[in-house]
Amino acid sequence: MSQTEQVKLEKSLSPAQVWALALGSIVGWGCFVLPGDMFLPQAGPLGTLIGFGLGAFLLCFVAVCYSYMIKYAPVAGGAFAYAYVGFGPTAAFVCGWALVLGYIAIIGIDIAALALIFRFLFPGVFEFGALYTIAGWDVYTGEVLLMTGATLLFGWLNYRGVSFAGKLQVVLAFLLTIGIISLFAGTASQETAHLSNLTPLFSEHRSTVACVLLILAISPFLFVGFDTVPQAAEEFSFEPSRARNIMIIAIICGVILYSLVTLSVGIVIPYPEMLARMDALRLSGGTAWATGEAATIAFGKFGAVVLSCAVMGAVCTGINGFYIATSRLLLSMARGRILPAWFGDIHPKYRSPYKAILFTIVIVLLTPFAGRSVVGWIVDMSSVGTGIGYLFTCLAARRVLLGSTGVSDKATRLFCCSVGTLTAVMCIVLLLVPGSPAHISVASQWCLVVWVAMGFFFYFSNRSVWVKLPEVELRSNVLGSADIPVFFKPRNPQSMGNAEPVRVRSEYKD
Repeated sequence: MSQTEQVKLEKSLSPAQVWALALGSIVGWGCFVLPGDMFLPQAGPLGTLIGFGLGAFLLCFVAVCYSYMIKYAPVAGGAFAYAYVGFGPTAAFVCGWALVLGYIAIIGIDIAALALIFRFLFPGVFEFGALYTIAGWDVYTGEVLLMTGATLLFGWLNYRGVSFAGKLQVVLAFLLTIGIISLFAGTASQETAHLSNLTPLFSEHRSTVACVLLILAISPFLFVGFDTVPQAAEEFSFEPSRARNIMIIAIICGVILYSLVTLSVGIVIPYPEMLARMDALRLSGGTAWATGEAATIAFGKFGAVVLSCAVMGAVCTGINGFYIATSRLLLSMARGRILPAWFGDIHPKYRSPYKAILFTIVIVLLTPFAGRSVVGWIVDMSSVGTGIGYLFTCLAARRVLLGSTGVSDKATRLFCCSVGTLTAVMCIVLLLVPGSPAHISVASQWCLVVWVAMGFFFYFSNRSVWVKLPEVELRSNVLGSADIPVFFKPRNPQSMGNAEPVRVRSEYKD
């Protein structure tokens, strides 16, 4: 396949579809399971809301940095391509490998969530053919078939092109939003609902500051979906400059929806009582789901219908959105030969990176057999990967701005890059430093070690291919043009041809 044919993707995503892509990826299964499992018991209602607000505010600076880079290099790959612009192919591999883990893990946790949803909606229907128990989670043949079917369905939809997937995302995002608003309205209107149910405002097991930091540290995981926007930048049917507002609005909407679900669980009855009910259910072997219990209190049996609209919308938008993000990231890494070129093939009819999608399907198909607990370990450490992606993007944006002239409000833009960089560093530190309130579990740490080891293997196994490419060809492959300046010292300056390794872009401005 020629290089010209390889780089073409269908430009069919409208602003509404891109917004739905971001929002649906932000508001996933965690929005519904974490209020009872983590937010309320470990941070308390007010600690959670402050953490949401502070985390979203800081991540808006990261989103602004992404918007700078989308205008600079509107190609598939997102942070991977931006890391290449600022720091070269090795940094790009580190960034891309970290993000691949984060994206695939989120598809996996959303797929695994289907088992929990159907255990709540249709108890016992899919719990047949017991296979084994792994980390306390029982794996059944029926649920394996259910999750396998969902994996293949969304893989097929994305295989057939981004146009239909984008339209589907809008419908699912609408169901998600309406479902959450209905859930909150129903719980808040109950006779038992009262603001006093939200006390204690902070977890009694942590200090006030620790409660907020716990939520702040996992903000990259909670709001990770906004960075699916730059992954699809090559398929925008509109000007890339509009991406900034789309991402920021999606983050704000995500905070509101996360907050409404958390308040729904906490306000319908005193939330310590709700948590005690869930603990009793776990001890008795039942399915403990605080959000489901809140919906039942508010709507009775009809609560399952209301909640299912919201949850299915969240799960399906997450699966769909991260299929798009993962496949475009793999495509970009393949273009630079940092991954095998096989991943970069575009379907001649559907104009989709179909081989990258097939690879994603195969990896996600392991999820049904791993059990929800194991997938949870991987997701816990995926925040580290997304934090790395944010860090490289903010640092690359800073380098581009410093190396350019004709940039309006340069001081303000550099301030945004600095805040975004500090946000990414803070999140990574809180997740990795022992003693931090957000320190990932031992099981998650081992998952991270395995992923890093795999990264070393893939890096050195394919390094002999991309290191031999002329720098001008590598730049053209990753960025779509050799005329886009980069801001790192090339391995071999003679391989640059007529392209300059660093050049001022006086035309870079809004």
